[in-house]
Amino acid sequence: MVQQPVLATDRLLLRPYTMADARAVQRLCGDYAVSAATLLPHPYPDGLAEIWIASLSEGAERGEAAAFAVTLARDGTLIGGTRLRIETDHARGELGFWIAKYCWGRGYATEAVRAVIEYGFSALGLHRIHAMHFSRNPASGRVMAKCGMVHEGRLRGHIQKWGIYEDVDIWGILSAQVGLTGTYTSPVLSGVPV
Repeated sequence: MVQQPVLATDRLLLRPYTMADARAVQRLCGDYAVSAATLLPHPYPDGLAEIWIASLSEGAERGEAAAFAVTLARDGTLIGGTRLRIETDHARGELGFWIAKYCWGRGYATEAVRAVIEYGFSALGLHRIHAMHFSRNPASGRVMAKCGMVHEGRLRGHIQKWGIYEDVDIWGILSAQVGLTGTYTSPVLSGVPV
């Protein structure tokens, strides 16, 4: 079982989700712009946030996931989320993230993703972390590049979203690269499990 800590960055606290987050998750993920840039559904159905949060807890208990609610350190407001889907047999994790539309362009995604990559390598002992984004959403690619990830290629027509086959760009980073990139600042890992 992976017992997740709280990760603290300069402006954010990344903590495990609770059922109290369900309303905010539904509201923020229900934004058309957020859904259009991710695999999130639109409209975001009632009850889905609760089911999703419960599944994250189950995944963490099995050691298959580490998911964090991205909150502002100053007041605890939930502004997004990030998750590693863990494949222990291969010591790798697939990274996903989303940020509320009203917070786009402020560097929060980069700050959160850096913290989770560092957590994946230092605390979970992963060898590789990879992620993908719709090719038509270069902002997500910029976040990945700023976090030291390397663009590994494009998969044409890889995902179907709203009846349209989408190209996706694949990014990755290996644990051995962390010392070479110079892009990481270690997040503070709180010793208090949540």
